[in-house]
Amino acid sequence: MTPSEAMGGRSAPELAGELLHAWRRGDRSRLARFVIVVLAALALATFATSIVTGAADASLGNVLRWLAGEAAADQGLSARDRIIILDIRLPRAVLGMLVGAALAVSGAVMQGLFRNPLADPGLVGVSSGASLGAVLAIVLGSAALAPLLALFGVYALPLGAFCGGLATTVLLYRIATRGGQTSVATMLLAGIALGALANAVTGVLVFIADDKQLRDLTFWGLGSLAGASWTKIAAAGPIILLALATTPFLARGLNAITLGEAAAFHMGIPVQRLKNIAILSVAAATGASVAVCGGIGFVGIVVPHLLRLVIGPDHRYLLPAAALLGGTMLIFADMLARTIVSPAELPIGIITAFVGAPFFLWILLRGRSHMGL
Repeated sequence: MTPSEAMGGRSAPELAGELLHAWRRGDRSRLARFVIVVLAALALATFATSIVTGAADASLGNVLRWLAGEAAADQGLSARDRIIILDIRLPRAVLGMLVGAALAVSGAVMQGLFRNPLADPGLVGVSSGASLGAVLAIVLGSAALAPLLALFGVYALPLGAFCGGLATTVLLYRIATRGGQTSVATMLLAGIALGALANAVTGVLVFIADDKQLRDLTFWGLGSLAGASWTKIAAAGPIILLALATTPFLARGLNAITLGEAAAFHMGIPVQRLKNIAILSVAAATGASVAVCGGIGFVGIVVPHLLRLVIGPDHRYLLPAAALLGGTMLIFADMLARTIVSPAELPIGIITAFVGAPFFLWILLRGRSHMGL
């Protein structure tokens, strides 16, 4: 669906008036569909801008004509520019879109499952657990775990991060949930404790790592897309896409579970199966993302909460919108990271933290009166 089709032939002011009227009535479905179309167009524009942004001089028109095979000899790209675009910028943009979508959707799923707006893989220790699994694979992969990890090849690092994220998510859910009710305070405190424990073990592994392993861990620890490659996309992409593909089937159950697990069960929702699939999806998406990009925080809390304010809590629309906005925001943050201090590059986790930390405090202060904090 194009933006013009979404507008149904009406002028922009007429459509805006109808959407505002529907929003005031509490019906946000039409607004949500329109927002998804707009986000899809924004994602495409940001993706294209990312490919042509950098030190190499390659205009958007030349890049698009070259990719389509329509560029003349004098309009084509040099061999150097082709390498920069195909082997550096394009995989970086693809990986940014995948990781941003994975983190944002994981945050939306966790918030729906725990029934509170503060759940996020980075805040409640899931990313720290995934980091621990990845660091174990890096540090011990050339020694104690070498024979085992050799069986998995390029998938060894995502698999290690997935196992760490899965273990942390399961532990967190079991600690924070009692009698079908999840305590927000317990969840946050348990997440802090589990994250601190995972970080402590990670610190020990970093301490015993050799120089080569330290080089792999240093920049990776703050989160970055600098090491993006088609090999990493081949390793993490299928895992992320599979996890994202399962989330639309969770939408109805997540909508029902907002009323409570007992109410959802009486509505015919297989609650335990829903929780298992949701936990596995979050662990897979977060683990694969951490394995290839390191720890990138706050995407999972900022994106779903912004969208929930606009289009409402219906997960049928919230999850695809979160995927689009999450990918767009991470690509935009990556463009800032590689241009704001050019020719150097900031870790992308620093930029997301600068934006996400104040936003998290705003959410906390805004909702403390009814969250028991």
